Amino acid sequence: MKHIIFDFDGTLADSTAVFASAWNTLAQKYKFKGIELKEIDTLKKLSISERSKLFDFPMYKLPMILPQFYKLYRQSLNDVHLFDGMKEVLMEIDKRGYKIIIISSNSKENILAFLKMNGIHCVADVLCSNRIFGKDKVMKKFLKDSNVNSADVLYIGDEQRDIVACKKAGVPIVWVEWGYDAIEVVQNENPEYKVATPQEILEII
Repeated sequence: MKHIIFDFDGTLADSTAVFASAWNTLAQKYKFKGIELKEIDTLKKLSISERSKLFDFPMYKLPMILPQFYKLYRQSLNDVHLFDGMKEVLMEIDKRGYKIIIISSNSKENILAFLKMNGIHCVADVLCSNRIFGKDKVMKKFLKDSNVNSADVLYIGDEQRDIVACKKAGVPIVWVEWGYDAIEVVQNENPEYKVATPQEILEII
């Protein structure tokens, strides 16, 4: 194994409050249902399609909403925090000689700014999909462009869509339980590994 790929939001970055705030700003503008922070634990047990029904938000509107959403996100970047222990995990992975990549549906600008703010210099590249369900295509392109076999890569992510994307790309995944999707949502997708703490990622690697 040579490359470790991380998801960003919900895996490296705790952005729940910023996500909720950005969503609520757009909800007010476009007349769909907002989020209350007390609802977060319940929402984690719902699939994306179930959440869209709950918020009366048609999925086809996502391409229109996402650029505005991530612009609002950028304005609140100071309120996004690394999960405890993740910086140490990244540094140890780098120390062991692995190449660290981030693949996310967030914007590259947001992620690079966050890494700089948090003094993280060991990420070799940040690759972003402009579609929420487009990570498998980004992964496949990365594998092809880097001439890397899927068996030489490990993905770390928190959502059902991460697992589905990895299955399509033939990349094994470590699912982290502290992210946006609860075990109820992901268990039927059968991720290769499940972890409860950042330290366990190092044990699997």
